[in-house]
Amino acid sequence: MATLSRTYPDPLPEIHPVPEYLASGESKQWYEEMKLALQVPWMGVVTMAYAHYPAFFRTLWLGAKPLVLSRPFVREFQALRAMVEAEVGKLDPPSIKARLARAGYAGREIEQIRAMIEVFSHGNFPYLLIATLVRLLLEEGDMKGDEAAPRFEGRHGPDVRVPFVLMEYHHADAPTRALYDEVKSTLDLPFVNTDYRAFARWPSYFALAWNDLKNVVAGEQHAALCQAVHERAVEIVSEVLPNPGALTSAALRAAALKDAPLDELRQVARLFQWLLPGLVVNVGFFRAQLIA
Repeated sequence: MATLSRTYPDPLPEIHPVPEYLASGESKQWYEEMKLALQVPWMGVVTMAYAHYPAFFRTLWLGAKPLVLSRPFVREFQALRAMVEAEVGKLDPPSIKARLARAGYAGREIEQIRAMIEVFSHGNFPYLLIATLVRLLLEEGDMKGDEAAPRFEGRHGPDVRVPFVLMEYHHADAPTRALYDEVKSTLDLPFVNTDYRAFARWPSYFALAWNDLKNVVAGEQHAALCQAVHERAVEIVSEVLPNPGALTSAALRAAALKDAPLDELRQVARLFQWLLPGLVVNVGFFRAQLIA
């Protein structure tokens, strides 16, 4: 198995995500293809950051597209999700439904929050495997799987409809901005993930949910689960998944060098491959709060 450790980038790289509304030409095409392939309604910050490097992003997506459309890819990210959701109960997420009801949330509003959490509970896992794949190819070497991979047919994304509205920092009032600053400080992040900005559409909900989570993220059990997610993602990408797009380490490194120094891309890859295990655990915690 690959020997990638869960490593915080040093130095912390500047990232330059290309938002969907600014994407044009090939990047816009890749964005739409990626959302369709992953069955998600949003481009992750991770892939928008990759799009800042056009040759790199083009090589990555053309090579990864056949993989993310394959049955093994769907099977493995779904199994990884099942593992997280089975283990997150050990973090003792407290039920939040009664507290929301006391605050005035109607059942329909709570279901909308649950639906939004479901979108990220599904979509973060393919993004995690893509981020792990990128780091493997940039730092260590090639995947070991062969090129045979049956295509997944049908729907694996959640069948939910909820307005995808993000509470950006400049939209928010002072308490929500302070909460965002606390999220970044507590999680050691240079930005606020899309998930948290989506949940903050309901500011009082997100404040309650975050206050429960922040007491957990510094604990040993949370760290152990994040490490287990990292290790399993590395194992999946390096040992289990096929490579139907024949994507190679040499090709991705060569493409990266057309855009920037290789170490710059490696630090960007480290940042996202480091943060995504924590993100999937945290979203699993929020999901469990609404089930308990």
